[in-house]
Amino acid sequence: FFSSRPGVCLVVSGPGFLHALGGMANATINCWPLIVIGGSSDRNQETMGAFQEFPQVEAGRLYNKLSVRPSSLEVIPAVIEKAVRTSIYGRPGSCYIDIPGDFVNLQVNKSSVKYVKCCLPPPISMAEHTAVSKAASILALSKQPLLIIGKGAAYSHAENNIRKLVDLCGLPFLPTPMAKGVVPDNHPNCVAAARSTALQHADVIILLGARLNWILHFGLPPRFRQDVKVIQIDVCAEELGNNIRPAAILLGDINAVTKQLLEEFSKRSFKYPSNSEWWKRLKVKIQNNEERSKGLALQKSLPMNYYTVFHHIRELIPKDCILVSEGANTMDIGRTMLPNYYPRQRLDAGTFGTMGVGLGFAIAAAMVAKDRAPGKRVVCVEGDSAFGFSGMEVETICRYNLPILIIVVNNNGIYTGLDSNSWKEVLKLDNPATCIPPVSLLPNSHYEEMMSAFGGKGYFVKTPEELQNALKASMTDKQTPSLINVSIDPQSERKKQEFPWLTRSNL
Repeated sequence: FFSSRPGVCLVVSGPGFLHALGGMANATINCWPLIVIGGSSDRNQETMGAFQEFPQVEAGRLYNKLSVRPSSLEVIPAVIEKAVRTSIYGRPGSCYIDIPGDFVNLQVNKSSVKYVKCCLPPPISMAEHTAVSKAASILALSKQPLLIIGKGAAYSHAENNIRKLVDLCGLPFLPTPMAKGVVPDNHPNCVAAARSTALQHADVIILLGARLNWILHFGLPPRFRQDVKVIQIDVCAEELGNNIRPAAILLGDINAVTKQLLEEFSKRSFKYPSNSEWWKRLKVKIQNNEERSKGLALQKSLPMNYYTVFHHIRELIPKDCILVSEGANTMDIGRTMLPNYYPRQRLDAGTFGTMGVGLGFAIAAAMVAKDRAPGKRVVCVEGDSAFGFSGMEVETICRYNLPILIIVVNNNGIYTGLDSNSWKEVLKLDNPATCIPPVSLLPNSHYEEMMSAFGGKGYFVKTPEELQNALKASMTDKQTPSLINVSIDPQSERKKQEFPWLTRSNL
């Protein structure tokens, strides 16, 4: 039910606009279409210190593809059309429209209004044939290829063609977080469990709607080979060549260009051998990492660790649920432990790394699902620090009776926290404001009671059995919002990385 049409947000002037700026920046940097319509002070009061006066159009230009105030009532339809068109054409993003207060009661002759038709769908652009042929030739000569699927591929609904490409050519692939499910995570060619090895040693990489930003370590050594050849496919011309010099550039819609590649490879009959040394190396790494994760997941010691919690969540939530994830370790480990089988079913902190978006995402997803996919569950997995940003939205969830399951993975802090005994000992030293580490949160906080306070169901769990029972009860009750507060070891972290640098919040 993903429409590719812009969401619309109406905000009041001044502080309301400022609070929306974060959302505008988040949408633009994540490449999501959004239109924000903001009220503003009357035009004849500008510079006079009007109520909530703020230079909104100017401020909005930094965060939006378009920031504009209609010059008159007559041009509002044309301005709206341009904002919709700008938000969805090329690389999607946010647009801001400023409506002065004195516009509200103005009247004009209907005949003078400049009505315009709704814009056409975004044009589907295709890559040059010579670029497609060059890319195919480079890939055919590769010894250690890798396909990286970005969220641009999910946005363009390219899953069918990309799956065909993976199967036709036998390519190992790695999804970025919100591209998980374009090709199911349980596909035999998925090498997400060998991410570091795949990135570091691939000699040819195809980027399908993925940017070489911090999420992919900018495409630079030591995370990538010095001589890696990158085939870059993107709908945005300005993105081509960022941080590295591509061996081939294919400008166009991901779905359309993937179809071009399929046609090219159907002529060449290229199939990367499944018994290659590269595949053997990747499979060994996948097996080793999966065994390490499984060992952590099956630990019986209490308090539980992250891997144990995610193991039970994975076993009991629906495969087709909409999964929302945010937090520090919670989001990072959850990315590897919670698989996606369908495209456009995962939302997280995204390219901008924005915390506090989880419950808002979950509410929006549940509202859409309620109308278009009744019965589809929304599962929101939060770290305790992430939940703290917007926890009061549980009232909104209960007010609209949205059967969202919120799971708070509670380690008493950001990355790590203190257990109750350590907390008490530290408090003996001095004032909490000076002696408590800034990343530590209050131990044993009962977040589940917030859900209970508004009529939902809350569960506080400390053991795998309690977690299983709470998950089963929440999944069985399809009418009531639930929150499971999972108390884990405050010192639990992800397993050690091959590269300790650039791992924090490594989406």
